[in-house]
Amino acid sequence: MIKLVFADDEELVRSSLRGMMGGAPDIEVVGEASDGRSAVETARRVHPDVMLLDIKMRAPDDGIRALRAILALPTPPAVAMLTTFDMDEYVSLALRLGANGFLLKDIEPAALLRAVRDLARGGAVLDPGVAARMVRAHREGQRAAQPARKLLASLSEREREVVALIGQGLSNAEIGGKLHLSEATVKGYVSAVLSKIGAANRVQAALLAYRGGLLDQL
Repeated sequence: MIKLVFADDEELVRSSLRGMMGGAPDIEVVGEASDGRSAVETARRVHPDVMLLDIKMRAPDDGIRALRAILALPTPPAVAMLTTFDMDEYVSLALRLGANGFLLKDIEPAALLRAVRDLARGGAVLDPGVAARMVRAHREGQRAAQPARKLLASLSEREREVVALIGQGLSNAEIGGKLHLSEATVKGYVSAVLSKIGAANRVQAALLAYRGGLLDQL
């Protein structure tokens, strides 16, 4: 029996997933969550084989942060990210962090069941539509690499360290632990960095770290 958990902040999506899994004799839904924090807590508590995780939940980086925390568990499940057609940048980040697959939320029930079974066997799944968009995003990312490196070069060494850790999905408290700084000090660095690079939120800073090659240096 494949133990499955899914997380999405929309009740309609969770209800749809519940319905699609209802008739599968080899899949048991052992938990569900409506945000990243509860997704991590559920994964830690029930030890699923497979998780379907919304790539963007209540906060812009909620799904990305949850993915990082779930994959850091002692026995992590295979995680496929649920995405829509306008989430290309988040897909790139999730791929870098180690997601096992990407599925569109409007996937057909039979295809979803196959994907869950493939993930449980250790495979990877990628919706064809997502694959084509990822190729385009990769090409665009290559073109964006030089401007990203230029922006990163304008930061201090400490600020680049902060951006790299944001790119890993770490919270302010976790960054403080890594760099031996108080959470308040990290918050100040994050605010300064976002202002310097013209980023509206942490996800945009994480994308800059990705495009500028900071994550490849870790």
